[in-house]
Amino acid sequence: MAVKDDVLNAMKRGGKPMSAGEIEKAIGADRKEIDKAFKELKAEGAIVSPIRCKWEPAKK
Repeated sequence: MAVKDDVLNAMKRGGKPMSAGEIEKAIGADRKEIDKAFKELKAEGAIVSPIRCKWEPAKK
């Protein structure tokens, strides 16, 4: 759960759509953990992709 929260927080701090590589640099987590977090966040509708291969928090 912590990586998921870290990913979402990094996106909010970034203020722009971010790729998995950018998230990896921002939080220092393993890429596989980031990909898993992306998958879970997408399923929950917590993130959206406005640009191919880049993600940002969904506006609620």
